Amino acid sequence: MMAYAMVFAGGGLGSICRYGIAHALARYSLTFPLATLLANVISCIILGLLTGLALRGELAQTNYRLLLMTGFCGGFSTFSTFTNETLTLFTNGQLLFGLLNIFLSLLVCLICVYLGIKIVY
Repeated sequence: MMAYAMVFAGGGLGSICRYGIAHALARYSLTFPLATLLANVISCIILGLLTGLALRGELAQTNYRLLLMTGFCGGFSTFSTFTNETLTLFTNGQLLFGLLNIFLSLLVCLICVYLGIKIVY
């Protein structure tokens, strides 16, 4: 039962952080879904750092991994939103923005996870 509580708490905190980014950028009326991209990039950096710590044995306790990696990063990262926003860009005829969103999200987030692991491990 404690595992569920940790994922729940972390997910809530991650979701609040994601909302904060979206709220902060909402005033700019951007066509490109920058808030989602930023949330995914930041979440990937955090997940990479935490994975590096786990690989070094410094994040050994399961409850902390559940709270931070599964909960927080899962709540903060917004892949389902990314997918929906990309589809919306395509259906609105904004093919270039849709492709740019896919390319940047995948490439930058892969690099961020790699760098996070390398920084810590």
